[in-house]
Amino acid sequence: MDNFKLNTLCAGENFNRKRVGRGIGSGTGKTAGRGHKGAKARCGRVSTPFFEGGQMPIYRRFPKRGFKSKFDKTMVAEVNLFAIQSLIDAGKIDIAEEINIDILKSAGAVRDDKAILRILGGVQIEKPIKIKSHYITKNAKEMLEKVGSVVEVI
Repeated sequence: MDNFKLNTLCAGENFNRKRVGRGIGSGTGKTAGRGHKGAKARCGRVSTPFFEGGQMPIYRRFPKRGFKSKFDKTMVAEVNLFAIQSLIDAGKIDIAEEINIDILKSAGAVRDDKAILRILGGVQIEKPIKIKSHYITKNAKEMLEKVGSVVEVI
C-alpha cells in the first residue's frame, strides 16, 4: 500500500506532450509530423470541411428547389376528449351548440389564432355532442359515435 499515492492513480493519463521539430534525433524533427509541403504543412488557414480542392463544391453544383417559410407553418391544436368533457362539466361549453375551434378558443382550450383543430381520444364522453373539426383520430371518432354524437370533419 506504500505505492498507492494520489499522483499515481491515473498513470496512463499523465504524460508529457510530444515536442515536435526538435532535431532528427527526436523522431519528429524536420517536417514535425506534417508531411511534405502543401496547405496542411503550413501555418495559417485550415480548409473548411466542405472545401474540395478548388473544384466546384457539391453544394453549388446541384440546384436548389423550393422554399419553406418558418412563418407559414400551420399550427395544429390538439384537444383530447378529456379536455372537452372537463369544459362541459365546468359550464364553459354548452352541449346544445356545435363544438368547433372558435368555441374552444373562447373557452380557453385553444390559444393559437391560426391553428386548425385535431380531436384526440382518451376518455369516454358521457352525453352526445356535435363536433366540427379538421382532423379526428379513429379512437376519438369511435368513442363519440358510441354515445350518439355527430362528428363532422371539415
